[in-house]
Amino acid sequence: MAAMMSPKRPLSLSRDGASVSLRDAVQTTGPKQGAKPTEVYGFVGAISTLVGFMVFLIWAYLPESWLHTMGVTYYPNRYWAMAIPAYVLVAILFVVSFYTSLNYMATPSPCSLNTLFDEYTRSPSGVTSGSQTDRPIHPISDIPITTVNALVFGAKVD
Repeated sequence: MAAMMSPKRPLSLSRDGASVSLRDAVQTTGPKQGAKPTEVYGFVGAISTLVGFMVFLIWAYLPESWLHTMGVTYYPNRYWAMAIPAYVLVAILFVVSFYTSLNYMATPSPCSLNTLFDEYTRSPSGVTSGSQTDRPIHPISDIPITTVNALVFGAKVD
């Protein structure tokens, strides 16, 4: 019965009907073919960025007489060809240094005990199960610094 429900026709070994048809030539069901909108937007965005950069370079480096010959008569002052990239670079440097400074101010000093313990610190619980098979994975907790030092530096644990 399953063979009769198959969309494939069986292979005929007779001379009369020796043909193989795996699927119909026209398939009406299935996913819609074509590019996804995100791919199209990405492609258009990349091409637009390149074209805009090329226009910027042409405006910034070609002499004014060449621009007038091409029919470009209205454009911003050449001062902005240097000022805008410089302003953007200074703004990026300012944001990065400001963000780094905020992180330094929010981080406790290395000699502070707040780097080891805070309100979210969980000590290992003293509750143990009756046998090892009952609880093979220990509950989550913070590892004490003495244990870390013993493992890393080979010191004895008190």
